[in-house]
Amino acid sequence: MLQRLVKQVEAYQPRVLPENSLARAGVLLAITDHPEAPEVILTVRSQHLPTHKGEVAFPGGKMEESDADVVATALREAHEEIGLDPEHVTVIGELDQVISRFGYLVTPVLGIIPHDVSLVADPGEIEAIFRVPLAFFLEGEPDQIDQFGQFKGPRWYYEDYTIWGLTAMMLGEFFNQFFGQGLEICLGDYESLLV
Repeated sequence: MLQRLVKQVEAYQPRVLPENSLARAGVLLAITDHPEAPEVILTVRSQHLPTHKGEVAFPGGKMEESDADVVATALREAHEEIGLDPEHVTVIGELDQVISRFGYLVTPVLGIIPHDVSLVADPGEIEAIFRVPLAFFLEGEPDQIDQFGQFKGPRWYYEDYTIWGLTAMMLGEFFNQFFGQGLEICLGDYESLLV
């Protein structure tokens, strides 16, 4: 399954929104390389952060001037937040860009990581790290579809965690594009922004 996914993503032309005044951010959609049961790595953000406190999210954050590109941002942030050494990440490619409700232009980056890699949360930023089997998303349905204004996207409950909002939308688009899922997603009026 992962080999097919890698080939698809490498050949994919992701949605790129035009350069503008929005701050840029990169997040790492990390999938473990377990041959039978790959997992998605997710985090719970600290309650002490100014935005998205206590929410489930991918490792990632705002692009800094020292970052060569958004891939470097995603890798740097994953290293800072969950102790993931960039050398342990096989970057496959960028996925469709989205705009967060806080006005960030967010680029998800797909990376494959060793299934037995050790991850350690930075307590100043991350409350918890957890893994969700890819099969959980692909073999079941979302628990509900959320709608906020013109945005619509899936919500999943996994163990004690709620996966929703922009993270769930990015996952949903990923599953629709590369696994043929038919999840209800509306990201607003992107047509006017597309390059």
